[in-house]
Parts: sequence; C-alpha cells; structure tokens
Amino acid sequence: MTRIAFIGLGNMGGPMAANLLKAGYEVQVFDLSVAAVGSAVAAGAHAAASATAAVAGAQIVISMLPASRHVEGLYLGEAGILAAIEPGALVIDCSTIAPASAQKVAAAAAERGVAMIDAPVSGGTAGAAAGSLTFIVGGDADALERARPILQAMGKNIFHVGANGAGQVAKLCNNMALGVIMAVTGEALALGVAHGLDAKVLSQMMAVSTSRSWATEVCNPWPGVLDNAPASRGYSGGFGNDLMLKDLGLAAEAAMGVGASIPLGELARNLYAMNSRAGHGGLDFSSVVKLVAPGA
Repeated sequence: MTRIAFIGLGNMGGPMAANLLKAGYEVQVFDLSVAAVGSAVAAGAHAAASATAAVAGAQIVISMLPASRHVEGLYLGEAGILAAIEPGALVIDCSTIAPASAQKVAAAAAERGVAMIDAPVSGGTAGAAAGSLTFIVGGDADALERARPILQAMGKNIFHVGANGAGQVAKLCNNMALGVIMAVTGEALALGVAHGLDAKVLSQMMAVSTSRSWATEVCNPWPGVLDNAPASRGYSGGFGNDLMLKDLGLAAEAAMGVGASIPLGELARNLYAMNSRAGHGGLDFSSVVKLVAPGA
C-alpha cells in the first residue's frame, strides 16, 4: 500500500487528508495543531511526532502550508525534511507560494533524487471537503502521472500548466481574478441593498445573468443569501482575508518580475489590506464587503 505523509492539516489540508483516507491510502500526518491531528487520527490517520517522522518510509509527501517561508522552512530549513525523504519519493506541495520558492525547493529536491511538483488548489474548503478540488500543476509530466491517482482522490480537475513554479503562477492569476470579482460583487450587492433591493433576489438574478460568478453562486458575500457560505456564519471558516491578501501580494511580485501591469489586482490588494486593518484579517475574504457595508 502506498504510504503518504501529509503535513499541514488546516482548513484545506484536513479535508484533503480525510479524502485520501477514504480512498484507502495509508496516511501519516503532522501539524502543529493537536486538535487538527486528533481529527485526522479519528478519521484513520497515523499521527507523527514531527514532520521528519511523518516522512519516514513515505513514497508520497504532501504539504499544505500557508506561505513561502513555511514551505522553504519545512523542506530546506535547519531541520528541513528534505534530507529525510527517501530518494525516489514524490513530493506534492499544494501550498500557494511564490513561484521562485517552488522552483528553489524543487531544484533542491531534484539534487537528492526526489521528484517534486507544485500543485496549488482551487475550490475552497467546500471543494476540499467534497473531494472536488482543481489542482494546478507545475513540474515534470512523468511526476504528474505518478501523482495523478493521489490528486484524483482529492479533486476532480487536474491542469498541467508547465514546469516547476508554473502551477503557482497560474494559481496567482486565478486568485487575483477571484479577489477582484469578490470585491466588486460585494459592492454591487451593497448598492442594491442601499436602494431597498432584497440581496437574495438580486443575487439569484445575477447568478443567471452576465455577472454570474463563484461569488454569486457559491461564496456569496452577503449574509443570509446562501446558508452554507461563510457570510451566513459570521464570515467564519472559508478562505481567510489575510490569505487572499498574501496571494495578491505574490501576484504583484510576479507582475513586477516580468514588467506586467495589474491595476485591478493592485487595487484589490489594497482593499483586502484595508479590510485586514479593520480587524477582519482572520475572517473569510468575502468579508471585504464590510468596507462598503459595515453592517453586513
């Protein structure tokens, strides 16, 4: 049986690991959160005392961490696990990080005879729980084919977009568009409500019209429109505002690296920064609507 080490059991990583267990894989987990590890163990995972212990004997290593510094620290730091991963193993990093960081870690892995792909995801916490994520993959085609059965246990769509780091570039493009769309959807709903419209009816109309989007249909930013959306539970859970802010910052860095212009992406980054400074950094990113509708 394929042994998988899974490191990082947050809002996304926890459900992803659970789906691997449902698919019959042997999964050894590590996270700094004792509660997160406990939930994984209750689902059938084996707990490891450290990240290094988690990768012992693993053929597949999956990481799902918040930022570039965490990924580089995990693999390349003073106690980096790369030295403990067996040559011939495959590393799948599902974090959303800087393309340069993905390339740096992949190059170090290759020197040790370890294949690595960057495979950031789209689909949110609902997609992670449902096993319907989209994986956006950068890396060698042969490594992706090795990873494909594992990815298919956690998602429905797999896109190979290029070499190492390309998955991160594509993910940043996707999240930049999402951040802009969420912000403008919130503004549109706030405008309608200010004129006395019912936010639910307005959203239903938009969801079948030309402004249709994931923000109108799945993660509507207005409370009470969609029962399962973070907005309807105090903007808890979901994809944090500060994570969106991080990704928009990475998109800005990527744009500067090639001289690209992203005026709307930069505007969106400022909006999410303002929302963070307003005390909403830990809330779902749809809480950006609070900038124009504080009572939402």
